[in-house]
Amino acid sequence: MKKRTLQILALMMLAIVVTLSACKDNDDDDDNNQQDENKITENISQNTTWKSGEEYVLASRVSVLSGVTLTIEPGVIIKGEAGTGANATTLLVARGGTLIAEGNATEPIIFTSVADEIEPGQIASPNLDPDLSGLWGGLIMLGNAPISADAASVQIEGIPPSDQNGLYGGNDETDNSGSVKYVSIRHGGANIGEGNEINGLTLGGVGNTTSIEYVEIVSNQDDGIEWFGGKVNVSHALVWNTGDDAIDTDQSWGGTLDNFIVVNPGDECFELD
Repeated sequence: MKKRTLQILALMMLAIVVTLSACKDNDDDDDNNQQDENKITENISQNTTWKSGEEYVLASRVSVLSGVTLTIEPGVIIKGEAGTGANATTLLVARGGTLIAEGNATEPIIFTSVADEIEPGQIASPNLDPDLSGLWGGLIMLGNAPISADAASVQIEGIPPSDQNGLYGGNDETDNSGSVKYVSIRHGGANIGEGNEINGLTLGGVGNTTSIEYVEIVSNQDDGIEWFGGKVNVSHALVWNTGDDAIDTDQSWGGTLDNFIVVNPGDECFELD
């Protein structure tokens, strides 16, 4: 009887071990599945939400296509993989696409590099100094507002001509590309050619119903914020440690910039064309 009892106990212990092992394997599978889901490798072709508390990785140039809305919730961290030239990792909002990226003062939305060990819930990087740049691309928003270029629409710098999502310009001053609030863009400006890098925040032909406020550009290899025409207004901006101009305007941008701070060891604080 005693021997049988010991055999039963041994079988019960074995069952527990197998069950715990299976649970661990399932947990690992869930983690891997979540990581795969959060690695963005293709253009965003349907309405999508990136959730608070999550980290997303841009594996390539990713475009929010026309007619599609990408919503980024407060506290989300987006990291760009390393890449140069046509392979520079960038989030691009094409004409007709919409970006709703609205963080808040305690939960900003942070764009940074995969080299950054920052995690959701943190604001300061635990390992990257605030003067490191060129580790990924940047954020590009394009619209249908007027520009002063010879053509009605042109290709934005930093995007290969073969990618038609890079076109911007039109005749709609009130065009709406979405809302960007409490967003920090860090360590960008990947090189795309000889003396040509991506800006921290590029605004091409963006209309004046687009809302952009409380934005921060930290250590971008090229310009901090650059406008190419359009009518969009920007307020409450902080630009520091850029390698080139902090504020750059081109093609008869017709908006306003107010309540801003520039700390620039690079080229010019302002280049207004």
